[in-house]
Amino acid sequence: MRLIQITDCHLHADPAARCRTGLPHRQLERVVAAAAGLRPDMVLLTGDISEDRTAASYAEAERLLAPLDCPWFWLPGNHDDPGLMADCRPFLDAVDLDARRLLLLDTQRIGQEAGELGEARLAAFAARLAEDDRPTLVLMHHPPVAVGSAWMDALGLTDAAAFWDVVADHAHVEAVLCGHIHQAFAGRGPEAAGGVPVYGCPSTSDQFLPGAEDFAVDEASRPGFRVVDLSRGAFATWVERVEL
Repeated sequence: MRLIQITDCHLHADPAARCRTGLPHRQLERVVAAAAGLRPDMVLLTGDISEDRTAASYAEAERLLAPLDCPWFWLPGNHDDPGLMADCRPFLDAVDLDARRLLLLDTQRIGQEAGELGEARLAAFAARLAEDDRPTLVLMHHPPVAVGSAWMDALGLTDAAAFWDVVADHAHVEAVLCGHIHQAFAGRGPEAAGGVPVYGCPSTSDQFLPGAEDFAVDEASRPGFRVVDLSRGAFATWVERVEL
């Protein structure tokens, strides 16, 4: 099975609106075309679909994703309006991947850039992990580990320790895929929680400079997406960049 992760599209109601380094609508269109060429079985969008929180921006996302010949699912990021987003396409908490499961977590904290699961969502996450011991991939917008950029690490998942406490009780968590950071990233959770791999993904809009102390755009990097290939007992992932 091939999954593709797309993230941080930052679309506007106006398709001609610009981001810092280009046109987010055109860039998502190019990313979708490249992703479709790799024949994914499923596409997963990990938040910040919209920049202006309008119904029209989510309608644009649906239009731009229409060329995909496979199911696609999304979850909200800190820039999104979850009500408008769900009106356009409902959220799912879990997706069956045959020999595996996919759990989608909402880390949005309304009005805040940083993320949080909170007690209720952590309890629901623990319950879903307990009900099925198949290898499980977890998707969320905010990274549950530090990525090495001081300004971004201040805007990650504020209750990451509690998240990893839940994971520590469930050895079948195979990997975490996150958005938010606008860059390729590979790290690991704490050893006490099994050292689960954590992967970040390039944005389809602006790219952020890895390792920066303060906010900085990486003007040399191109938009991209993450590919995840799953087979029985094996997990492979890499990032593809897209020429504009």
